[in-house]
Amino acid sequence: MVLTSKQKEELNGSILDYFESSQYKASFEEFKKETGTELDVKKKGLLEKKWTSVIRLQKKVLDLEAKVAQLEEELNSGGGRGGGRGRGKEDALPRPPEKHTLTGHRNCINGVKFHPSFSLMVSASEDATIKVWDFESGEFERTLKGHTNAVQDVDFDKTGNLLASCSADLTIKLWDFQTYDCVKTLHGHDHNVSCVRFTPSGDQLISSSRDKTIKVWEAATGYCIKTLVGHEDWVRKITISEDGSCIASCSNDQTIKTWNIVKGECLATYREHSHVVECLAFSTTNIVDIPGSLLSTPEGKSKVKQGPGGNLVGQCGYLATGSRDKTIKIWELATGRCLATYIGHDNWVRAVRFHPCGKFLLSVGDDKTIRVWDIAQGRCIKTINEAHTHFISCLDFCLHNPHIATGGVDDVIKIWKLQ
Repeated sequence: MVLTSKQKEELNGSILDYFESSQYKASFEEFKKETGTELDVKKKGLLEKKWTSVIRLQKKVLDLEAKVAQLEEELNSGGGRGGGRGRGKEDALPRPPEKHTLTGHRNCINGVKFHPSFSLMVSASEDATIKVWDFESGEFERTLKGHTNAVQDVDFDKTGNLLASCSADLTIKLWDFQTYDCVKTLHGHDHNVSCVRFTPSGDQLISSSRDKTIKVWEAATGYCIKTLVGHEDWVRKITISEDGSCIASCSNDQTIKTWNIVKGECLATYREHSHVVECLAFSTTNIVDIPGSLLSTPEGKSKVKQGPGGNLVGQCGYLATGSRDKTIKIWELATGRCLATYIGHDNWVRAVRFHPCGKFLLSVGDDKTIRVWDIAQGRCIKTINEAHTHFISCLDFCLHNPHIATGGVDDVIKIWKLQ
């Protein structure tokens, strides 16, 4: 690179100043003698300023290059529909930057859940509290206190009037979400209660625990009416089919099980993950056809009798699971086959959710990314890198307002608008 005489003079003056300020006396004298440069007070600290400016600009260039690559990936992944340009509100995807960053918890975020009707959401934290937020404005509303150890998960019933929470204090609590009072405390698990879910009807509550069991509770009375036993280790998460006929569970024993709620029987066990299975989700009823699946052909569909008396998996044809083996697997419930394995996360996969439009799967993980997977194509079409400054532990969709929420080990919740 050729410098002008003025640029050379400025560079020599700044180098001479650097030698002098750093007490490099021999170098100072030799350089001054060889270049004929004199100290100039205007050049004071110039080299350091230029150097730090270059570092900042390099970082900006790298960030912009990453954004360009991400946008190109989105543009090229449209399957002939022009990528994101062909999407409407119903299949909008999260786009950085985040709309709000909610701060206030004093420890990791374990769970986030949107209210089914209002612009409210709740978060569960290792700090033993539940916080209520207005996700539209980003304002903090209130704190619910009652648990004596980490709150692991939260869920609303279908009306949004009742909130359930579970904790490492071995209890499940039911909260009146109009008065914010704790109305019931459920005892029965012998170890950390890691997940809690209302059935679609709201009449029952399902919980899973480190005591290796899944329990079914009456929401009205708080009585445990059924205990499902079958996993050999900590039952991490549970999910319930949209028609309420089937539960799926995942465990530290590296398996996934499906259960008939009414009979309390295990329907099937899935075993292809090579590490702890952290999360799972039933597909939506409007899911796109997956290549190679039984349900992707008219002949196959005729063989599958949905609901009670058939394969007992209701209307949910598929199950997505995420694991510490860094993969996501898509399972066909009618046959028990693993139809696809999504590889892309660089660390544990901590949460998966099917997009309400049925075309995409969203995942978050300890690699601090949010990823969007095109189900028909079976590949990642969008990645939001460094979505949090630490591991991302949880994810939820708002079904009545196009937003998602993520929570992390960085003690914050982030709200992302779908657009």
